Amino acid sequence: MAAKKYKMVDRKVADLIPYINNSRIHSDDQVLQICSSIKEFGFTNPFLIDEENGVIAGHGRIMAAKKLGMDKVPCIILAGLSEAQKKAYVIADNQLSLTSSWNMETLALEVEALQAEDFDLNILGFSDEEMNNLVISFDADEVPPPELASGEKDTLRQCTFTLTDEQYETVMAAIAKAKELGPFGETGNENGNGNGLARVAEVFNGQG
Repeated sequence: MAAKKYKMVDRKVADLIPYINNSRIHSDDQVLQICSSIKEFGFTNPFLIDEENGVIAGHGRIMAAKKLGMDKVPCIILAGLSEAQKKAYVIADNQLSLTSSWNMETLALEVEALQAEDFDLNILGFSDEEMNNLVISFDADEVPPPELASGEKDTLRQCTFTLTDEQYETVMAAIAKAKELGPFGETGNENGNGNGLARVAEVFNGQG
């Protein structure tokens, strides 16, 4: 099959024609997330259009561009597609992105690193529930548990909790107060949040 030729152009938002039978739904919340992404990173994902300015991919971005009052946007003309190919690509462009999955451990580490930089995590596009499930409790001054030699008994334990927003704020406030009481001494743990949580638990258990 011969390689198709694509052309990058700028088009007025008002001239773009959404596909009337687009079956993908874009909620108001998602459109706002797209707006935030455009503000943060710029318009990094061009529209895919046909020779008549018909939109093949980018319907959510059209809604965001209009909300942001944008005049012109970058587009790639997919020339020479049949009507059947256009219909298929409208579906495939949305569905193919849903067939992949996340490495949750790596994702959590990446999100924690962004949180440590005070980056706005709302731009990532996750819901509040999804973000809570990542169990974000990272502080910039914390260090990860040390890697121990093979066969050596690991005296450190990592715990995962799922909290509501209100519970998370309560727990973190308690840990912050525990830290204010002074150094933790020779606990063998360099993680301040872990030490703080242990101190809160000791008080609750009548040990502190």
